[in-house]
Amino acid sequence: MKEPITISINQLKPGMYYSEPVFLDPGYILLIPETSVPPTLINHLADWGYRTVLTAGEQIDPANQLKSKSGTIEELIEEVNSGQSESKITIEQGDYEGLKQTYLQFIDYIDKIFTKYVTRNELNYNDLSDNVKKIMTIVQENRYALLRIISEITDSKNYLVYHTVRTTILSLIIGIQLKFQVHKLLELGIAASLHEIGMIRIPPQIYMADRALNTNERKAITAHPILGFNILKDKKVPLAVALVALEHHERMNGSGYPRNLSGEKISHYSRIIAVACAYDAATSKRPYREGKQKHVGIVEFLKNQDKQFDDTVIKALIFSLSLYPVGTFVILTNGKYAQVIDVNPGDPRYPIVLVLNAKTPDGKDLILKTSENGVRIIKPIRQEELPDSIRANL
Repeated sequence: MKEPITISINQLKPGMYYSEPVFLDPGYILLIPETSVPPTLINHLADWGYRTVLTAGEQIDPANQLKSKSGTIEELIEEVNSGQSESKITIEQGDYEGLKQTYLQFIDYIDKIFTKYVTRNELNYNDLSDNVKKIMTIVQENRYALLRIISEITDSKNYLVYHTVRTTILSLIIGIQLKFQVHKLLELGIAASLHEIGMIRIPPQIYMADRALNTNERKAITAHPILGFNILKDKKVPLAVALVALEHHERMNGSGYPRNLSGEKISHYSRIIAVACAYDAATSKRPYREGKQKHVGIVEFLKNQDKQFDDTVIKALIFSLSLYPVGTFVILTNGKYAQVIDVNPGDPRYPIVLVLNAKTPDGKDLILKTSENGVRIIKPIRQEELPDSIRANL
């Protein structure tokens, strides 16, 4: 691999991208490969006092890439037949719909957990353990299909419940990547399911507000970790689970709350759930703002600005989701639209994608493994940016 060289920020052209990472300095990634230069970036760098950046890559014009790789559906099918697009995605449509129903049932179950506590002061830990065990098995066997379902089903009005479920699934995926033993994986899933339980003691008009919160409301929100810990301690749940409710907003650099813990003082479960919780919060749509694209969320975690999160956990998240998380819609270098459906453990930059509105000769979905020398992702896009003809078939 070539050593990075220094280039002037004037060489950065909006819309262009580089074949290798662009660094602000040797320890800070500014742009990952195939991420186009944002129009505002050059001005921001100048404002910050930077005049140069580092990269070992070549500048690439996406327009030229599209022209040179504007393959037809037939050419894509030829790649499938030549074995360049192998994938472990084998789930049938009926099974996919069944998984979707299981996911919705778990959402309904978590909703009932919160409701029963609010209305009857009940929390059945053993029943919760049984239900988390079921979803844990689903995650172990079909995590990538489940990630697609998560990206399709959203509800900002019932954010607390949906956020809890998504955080639970992401935490389990990270735990699997870290090769947790089954009993530790189960405890991690239970802790994730209860990590926000303190929020139900906060007035709903605050945590379900359709606007940004004011200073006093944000202060009220910061009380929820202590409230959650007290709820779980009162219900005599295991300390490892209760600590997650208390610590999931702590940060490795000591900048979190409520106790400003740092590093190894934060429990392992809490460090995992902190990443899953923060990633989902950043990429989820709220009534008062759009969620960040999942790709953008991953890139921000990759930077790990100010070292807020555990590097090992972030690596596990990235290798589990790829730089283009499952469910992300993308444009390929051949001009086709696709959706990421699986990761490439060997290189998170080149996931496996489902080409939209395209079938093989025998009527199966057209699935491609992106690669450095073959079809690659140019950029991620939002679902609303897809052509109407494609969105109509989703």
